[in-house]
Amino acid sequence: MRTAGRHFLQIPGPSPVPDRILRAIDMPVIDHRGPGFADVGNRVLSGIQGIFKTTQPVIIYPSSGTGAWEAALVNSLSTGDRVVMVETGHFAFLWQKLAEKLGLQADVIVSDWRRGADPELVEQALKEDGAHTIKAVCVVHNETSTGCTSRIHAIRKAIDAANHPALLMVDTISGLASADFRFDEWGVDVAISGSQKGLMLPPGLSFNAVSEKALKASESASLTKSYWDWAEMIEANKRGYFPYTPATNMLFGLAEAIDMLNEEGLDNVFARHIRHAEATRCAVVAWGLEVQCQVESEYSPVLTAVRVPDGADADHLRSVILQQCDTSLGNGLSKVAGKVFRIGHLGDINDVTLLGTLSGIEVGLHLAGVPHKAGGAQSALDFLKSVRQKDSKAA
Repeated sequence: MRTAGRHFLQIPGPSPVPDRILRAIDMPVIDHRGPGFADVGNRVLSGIQGIFKTTQPVIIYPSSGTGAWEAALVNSLSTGDRVVMVETGHFAFLWQKLAEKLGLQADVIVSDWRRGADPELVEQALKEDGAHTIKAVCVVHNETSTGCTSRIHAIRKAIDAANHPALLMVDTISGLASADFRFDEWGVDVAISGSQKGLMLPPGLSFNAVSEKALKASESASLTKSYWDWAEMIEANKRGYFPYTPATNMLFGLAEAIDMLNEEGLDNVFARHIRHAEATRCAVVAWGLEVQCQVESEYSPVLTAVRVPDGADADHLRSVILQQCDTSLGNGLSKVAGKVFRIGHLGDINDVTLLGTLSGIEVGLHLAGVPHKAGGAQSALDFLKSVRQKDSKAA
């Protein structure tokens, strides 16, 4: 039976793709080695630097974010190298496992999955490494499984306070273009991202932003690489081309996405996400439920993970919301499976989209028999009426 109306895709990515981007992708395929392609290549290669807030090279791969994880590691490290990895959630855990498969030694800082990376623990780990055998610190900027962000500028200060030469690698797959990220200013060495979150594109592109220090490290890195090789990509990119077949039509979409973000203004984009995140938390508190993230300064502007009461099943709730309200929410992953549901409020959404989502969740809480108080959607509405977009400030 047909379901009327639009489907609300409110998972923490992929996010809904705006019509402008869909139309941009819907172009005839062009010759990726022809003279006209360089215009597209140069446009996106320079434009994406502005989104990362860097003057350094940003490499674009036709892959998921997992590929960009691998690219970051194999280009800058050698077999047996030690890396500090902060397990802030499911995706930090997966990046750690990938590192170990590549033959790296992961020194894991474990957390309770209710906060971002602790700069003090990072500093302590590095100070204990007097021989400087640790080659990189790997941190997830916005942990999509928990709704916690890590304070990347504070992690850089911790590395500097330890007087340690380790590279700072940051996964900002879900953070880029949704949460403030400053590659150059924060002293990041390698940043990893993907197309399907704040960039508002379908899955299929990934990115490595690379510092001079990381490029220098790549000259002696001995992990095997071919497809992921930075050097070949950067050399071809100088002319607006790629060393192998790029995702040509996705690049048309990326160019449009960059234009849309710049038209709104990145600071306005960040302020919009912060405002919607706070409205969502107003609803959660009014329902009498608990936000997974426990550190206020680390609340994610990208998504909110919500804990259900003991005895309730978050996956059953999500199923009811999907069936009755045609709204998709994110599921709990690994350690928090069945314990949380995740509300995505990223990408191309507005107040009405968010209020529709929260209203659908409130209906679902009632129909699924999850203990809660009424009035969460109204609380979010009251907040949005009282705090206009122009009054909201990006962090």
